[in-house]
Amino acid sequence: MSHEIKRILVTGACGQLGNEMQLQALKYDRYEWFFTDVHAVEGSLWPVAPLDITNREAVELYVQSHKTDVIVNCAAYTAVDRAEGDAEQAHRLNAIAPGFLAAAIEQRDGQMIQISTDYVFDGTAHTPYTEEQPTCPNSVYGTTKLAGEKAVQKANPSAMIIRTAWLYSTFGNNFVKTMLRLGGEKPELGVIFDQIGTPTYARDLAVAIMAAITQGIHPGIYHFSNEGVISWYDFTKAIHRIAGITDCHVRPLHSAEYPTPAARPHYSVLDKSKIKDTFSIEIPYWEESLAECIHQLITKK
Repeated sequence: MSHEIKRILVTGACGQLGNEMQLQALKYDRYEWFFTDVHAVEGSLWPVAPLDITNREAVELYVQSHKTDVIVNCAAYTAVDRAEGDAEQAHRLNAIAPGFLAAAIEQRDGQMIQISTDYVFDGTAHTPYTEEQPTCPNSVYGTTKLAGEKAVQKANPSAMIIRTAWLYSTFGNNFVKTMLRLGGEKPELGVIFDQIGTPTYARDLAVAIMAAITQGIHPGIYHFSNEGVISWYDFTKAIHRIAGITDCHVRPLHSAEYPTPAARPHYSVLDKSKIKDTFSIEIPYWEESLAECIHQLITKK
């Protein structure tokens, strides 16, 4: 980019990652921050303005009028199963809208960080996915997110794509919060054991995004999750152990016992070598970050 980064726009500011970016922004007051979501929100850390990112004219007007230098797009249609029956809206949010954002920032000679997903792969690998491996999504969600990657790179060649997986945080609805709640309500839970991946604490991802912004955004595709490998079943057992939940029996389920509208990748482990080497960052082990998140959730009560 030909000019110094001064103004950063974060879309999807009320989601898990968007909220974590709000926290990061408190530490980086040398930048001017703008946070948007589909509706205006009061009471958050930062003012959240309304912006319909599926409206090309609205996006262009916002980016130009706020003299934006960088866009971090945290907005997405993430209801994986619902997307199977709502493909048109998923396509608008995940494929079309990122292209609008990328084209608008390109007009300002700026850059964009687009958040993508492990669902661009079909999950049939047996070793961690690198950024160079061929994509093969097998769900509406994965297909639309891959289309969004391509739209962003076409409109803003200097953009950075970060694929992540199994995202959770202290904000919003996510697997960790659900397992904590169900663990306190039910004597027994069945959880999938034959889907393997790595949980990602959204706070760690936000820290990595800030490393890219402060060091200089490097174009291309990158993978980010926490370190380590685990199944959903083992993840649940760890959640309950760390939270001190002892009265809920967790039993392993095959994927076939819990059918879902959208196919889940059986193997979603991402190779993080590229982002670690490029930005000289260390990524925490999944259990350390999980313990931090649960501590935050418990102390909030």
